Amino acid sequence: MTNLLSVQKHHDDEEIFLTPQPSHIALSNAIPQKAQQQLGRMFRDPYILEKEERTELISDLRGAMAASPNTVELHVLLGMALCVDLQVQDAMEVLREAVILEPDNFLVHLKYGELLMRLRVCEQASDETRKGSLLAANPIQSELARRQAATLRTMMREGIERGGYGGVLSRLTRLLSRRHRNNSTNEIAVVSQQ
Repeated sequence: MTNLLSVQKHHDDEEIFLTPQPSHIALSNAIPQKAQQQLGRMFRDPYILEKEERTELISDLRGAMAASPNTVELHVLLGMALCVDLQVQDAMEVLREAVILEPDNFLVHLKYGELLMRLRVCEQASDETRKGSLLAANPIQSELARRQAATLRTMMREGIERGGYGGVLSRLTRLLSRRHRNNSTNEIAVVSQQ
C-alpha cells in the first residue's frame, strides 16, 4: 500500500512536515473537509487549534477510522492529533495498532518512534526509528529517520530517558556528600583550633 501522507519541504526549504497527499481520493473522501483544514493547520503549528477544534478533529478522525479501519494513514493522523491534544495513552494505542496493521510502513514506525522518543522511552524509540529507516523509500524519508535517530543517540548519551537520570542523580549525590564532608572537616578544624 502506498503512503497516503507525503513529506513535503516548506517554501523556504528549511521546514519538513507531513501533509496528506491531495491526489489520493480515498483519504480525501474519508476525512471531512473541515477536518482536512484543521489537519493542515495542525501540521503548520500544533498549538494553533483550540480545545474544541482538537476535540472535533479527533472525533472526525475516529469516525473516518471506524468507516475505514484498515487505512493505516488514518491511524497515524489520529495518533498525531491525540498527541497534540495530550492524550498520550490513546495515541500510543492507535499507533501501536497501526504498526500491527501495516508493519512495512515507514511513516507508522517513524511516528511511533517519535512518540516514544518524546516520552523518553529511548531504547524502544530507537528500535522503531531504525525499522522506519530501513523502510525509507526516498532521500527525504531517510533524512527524517536519520535526524530522529541522531536526536535519540544524543538523548541516550546524555542520559535523557525514562529512568535515565541515575547518572545525574548519582553525580548530584556525590557532590552533596563531598560538600558535606568538606563542611564537617572545616568544622572539626575550627573546633580543634579553639
